[in-house]
Amino acid sequence: MDDIRLDNDHWSEVLVQALPYFRHWVGKTVVVKYGGNAMLNEDLKSAVMKDIVLLNTIGIKVVLVHGGGPEINKMLDRVGKESKFVNGLRYTDSETMEIVQMVLTGKLNKDIVGILLQEGGKAVGLSGVDSGLLRAKKIDKDGADLGFVGEVTEVHPEIVQSLLDTGFIPVISTVALGENGDTNRYNINADTAAAKIAIALKAEKFVQLTNVPGVLKDVNDPYSLIQRIKIDEVQKYFDDGTIAGGMIPKIECCMMAREGGVPRTHIIDGRVPHSLLIEMFSDRGIGTMIY
Repeated sequence: MDDIRLDNDHWSEVLVQALPYFRHWVGKTVVVKYGGNAMLNEDLKSAVMKDIVLLNTIGIKVVLVHGGGPEINKMLDRVGKESKFVNGLRYTDSETMEIVQMVLTGKLNKDIVGILLQEGGKAVGLSGVDSGLLRAKKIDKDGADLGFVGEVTEVHPEIVQSLLDTGFIPVISTVALGENGDTNRYNINADTAAAKIAIALKAEKFVQLTNVPGVLKDVNDPYSLIQRIKIDEVQKYFDDGTIAGGMIPKIECCMMAREGGVPRTHIIDGRVPHSLLIEMFSDRGIGTMIY
């Protein structure tokens, strides 16, 4: 009996500590970029979806923006088409673009919506093409031709806001339509698209679920996590190599969102079950916050 009372005491204390956070976040908009291991591991996927549904149930307006690089690679392998990368970005010819659109909007998006519905949530799948949500232009990366890879030039969030206002969870795949009469579809980096959507929605928080604990002073030491970085300190970490490789674009997206008016931006470890709830409802936090 002592063990049961202790356990109950523990959980009641957790709920009491979480209550102020519940009150703060109800009615606010949170944009979550979902990808990495949290998208590949079935147990982690289930945990993320449960978190999203819980947030939605208590009145937090959650937008889920997802990528799908590994699934795209798998489909390209299946059809015998080699993946090609230029300066770290996927080269996307017209045939690859068809596969990207099919995988992101036709398969992954609907898979995510289905899981959210199974968990008791209200979810609707969208792509950047729907209602002209995302407009893009062909990207020019150091003069290299990347095919149908685009950068977002306009966000028209009205359809997303309408869904949020009626209690739905919008699930967005990052395929965009061209601008100024350009009818091509473009493959958009999901981190960048999520940041721009967060700005357009005037979100209170932008969270990227990643495959690392956050920004580490020593990449070989997971306990060297830097929990908070002021935006004017970022360049120092770029210069000394603390922020390097794949972390650079993620930090740049946080900076973009912060400079665009999003008060809180975070990079958290999607490999930790329920990391989103830990970040939202505890004073511990998790990952790295750019502020």
